[in-house]
Amino acid sequence: MTTKERKETDDGLTEVRTTAETKTETKTETESGALRNNAAVDSGAPKSGKTSRSTKGRPRAFDRRTALVEALRVFWRLGYEPASVAILCKTMGINPPSFYAAFGSKAELFIEAVNYYEAAYWSEPLRNLERYGKGSVFEAFESFFDEAAEILLNPSNPSGCMVVLAAVNISPDESEISALVRRLRIETCAVFERRLRRAVEEGELSKETDVKALADFINIFLEGMSIQAKDGMDLATLKRAVRPLHAALRAASSK
Repeated sequence: MTTKERKETDDGLTEVRTTAETKTETKTETESGALRNNAAVDSGAPKSGKTSRSTKGRPRAFDRRTALVEALRVFWRLGYEPASVAILCKTMGINPPSFYAAFGSKAELFIEAVNYYEAAYWSEPLRNLERYGKGSVFEAFESFFDEAAEILLNPSNPSGCMVVLAAVNISPDESEISALVRRLRIETCAVFERRLRRAVEEGELSKETDVKALADFINIFLEGMSIQAKDGMDLATLKRAVRPLHAALRAASSK
């Protein structure tokens, strides 16, 4: 995936897409005083929480996908705890009754937003890394981290990784959200481990390589990049900082 494959959406959020266009259906139907909301977000984005709700009141009169993307940006910029329902409603351009009718709760909205974020930004780069069919494992990681730096510092979006930054300020009481962001971080590390293990099996890396430790090192580095991006590090400096990681990876080469 290259920078030219990024697409600027109508709502101002730059998304990474290569295999399918995001499709959103918003359907409002009033039957016997009951509001039934059925909304499907990105066809590639995992769905979480309830997607059909019935509440009393007048039909929803807003675009659900646009509201979701606006909420995503708030969570991305502020984190979970500081993003109050009042701030979310103001940014999304809806009132609290519509908010709860469409998304259920702040926690459900966050979970949906995180899954949307992962599918839109990181699913494809991680798949490319794991399935890299051309070039070496070293080129695969170089390509991944080059793209990661651009995602983290895309000027059209908040800086840093939404998952990493959200994890910093989630209350222990929010067990479902804590479990979700932890699972996503573990899954990313697992992709690194599988790609490195394959490199060992194919003879690119030494059989003596501590694959688990190397995968943890790479994952810790990626999460650290998110913090540096949030703190204002520029793109050129961030990409230059990745060079020692590539050197460490090449040091494990079997050749």
